[in-house]
Amino acid sequence: MSTNNEILFQDKIDTGFKIEPKDWMPDKYRNHLIRQISQHAHSEIIGMQPEGNWITRAPTLRAKMVLIAKVQDEAGHGLYLYSATETLGITRNELIEQLQTGKAKYSSIFNYPTLSWADMGAIGWLVDGAAIVNQQSLRRTSYGPYSRAMVRICKEESFHQRQGYEIMSKMSNGTLEQQEMAQDALNRWWWPSLMMFGPHDSESAHTSNAMKWKIKRE
Repeated sequence: MSTNNEILFQDKIDTGFKIEPKDWMPDKYRNHLIRQISQHAHSEIIGMQPEGNWITRAPTLRAKMVLIAKVQDEAGHGLYLYSATETLGITRNELIEQLQTGKAKYSSIFNYPTLSWADMGAIGWLVDGAAIVNQQSLRRTSYGPYSRAMVRICKEESFHQRQGYEIMSKMSNGTLEQQEMAQDALNRWWWPSLMMFGPHDSESAHTSNAMKWKIKRE
């Protein structure tokens, strides 16, 4: 049976109000958010590494500057999200420890190797493109700090996607070697990018509560 606090909490969500850090919330809602937002934060931080490896090998100074800016953005996204998670009563040190011990997860797509400069294009165009599709609805998620962080993150991700498209476009119109490199990167990143959409919602144990609490909007 629902308590009075639970009824008021659900009414607030159903009427479109945001839940803020000092508001009462069920432990299951809090724990769901900690799991989801921390996984998102970890993915941003881990996602810097495959691209960071190519900063010193970028083909032009402009390409290096753009990639540095992108990696810097991803560090910022991780910090926004860690800060949002901390409002739920968990410390930054605890979050990092969970990542290092394997208790917390991150997106497995960042375990794939980046073999050529064309991978920077494929990641930006395909992986960041898939992330934008997944994350747009999170701008309207019910938890205020997460929602506000996602508004800024989604704007910056659109820049990353465009940067990836530019790399792939230039290489596709370049030498035969560049075209083959771009095609190889596209072939390797296509299916991993599609897998970012995950299994059908009906196969997730978290879907019901996520939809009820409007953490997940679509």
